[in-house]
Amino acid sequence: MLIQKIGNYCKIDAPSNWEGLTIEEILKEKWMAPKKLVHTWRMENSILLNNEKANWKVPLQIGDSIFFPFFIEEDYGFIPTVGRLQILFEDDHLLVVNKPTGVDTHPSHENQHDTLSNFVASYFESQGVKCRAHPIHRLDRDTSGAVIFAKHHLSQAILDRMLQHKHIKRTYLAIVNGQLQKNHDTISKPIGKDRHHPTRRRVSPNGQTAVTHYTVVKNINNLSLLELSLETGRTHQIRVHLSHLGYPILGDTLYGGTKDPNGQALHAKSVQFVHPISEEPFTILAPLPKEKRWMLFA
Repeated sequence: MLIQKIGNYCKIDAPSNWEGLTIEEILKEKWMAPKKLVHTWRMENSILLNNEKANWKVPLQIGDSIFFPFFIEEDYGFIPTVGRLQILFEDDHLLVVNKPTGVDTHPSHENQHDTLSNFVASYFESQGVKCRAHPIHRLDRDTSGAVIFAKHHLSQAILDRMLQHKHIKRTYLAIVNGQLQKNHDTISKPIGKDRHHPTRRRVSPNGQTAVTHYTVVKNINNLSLLELSLETGRTHQIRVHLSHLGYPILGDTLYGGTKDPNGQALHAKSVQFVHPISEEPFTILAPLPKEKRWMLFA
């Protein structure tokens, strides 16, 4: 699929699997674009077909050039703040960055401006890109690793839906206190708030469904290096599940882990997804930050 940014437009030359489809079908059925966005584009008659106002109900032919107004300038959504930012992947539709340890994904109150989202907004500003910094998922403050940001409304909507339907695979590395009895297993325990603590979560029969898969990579002394993947994305999910099993993450004192000078030993090592526009499969790897590289040699 040939995709090119031209001003505020994204020019897509219709691939073979678009032949016979209409623009309306691509928007509503293939992309499942938000109704408000579709309505705006229809009322403004802003989609072009071969450089002319498009008829949304005419079947496309291979090679037709369709111009979609993806790139509308808008507020960043967060106050731009210069900060450490490692870019893992970027194109006109999304950005994947490696979140450092000790940084929130987005502000928790209006006076907080030192988060990953603020750093991304500053990066967009420095590049002359005027789009909202929209994180598709989040990582806890002391968890490092890959985070996806959408760069326009359609990619945001598609990625949000992919996350909801479990089509974005997130893989983590963690070091826990103790050696697990099984080399690989699935933890399926609902998670809810802990009414005795303002920020803790706990396994609760009345909580939300939460599913975590793990594999033991290696054991050394009284520690285990695990690789984990999530089917759901509950707050503190990995931390709660491992603590519930009796194997808290090293450095995670909130959930019973022993204090460690290197901090919390949890890192989001990769994200796997199909690109929201090009439909190419992607696996983006996030290297361990300097302060956590010891995890590989524990």
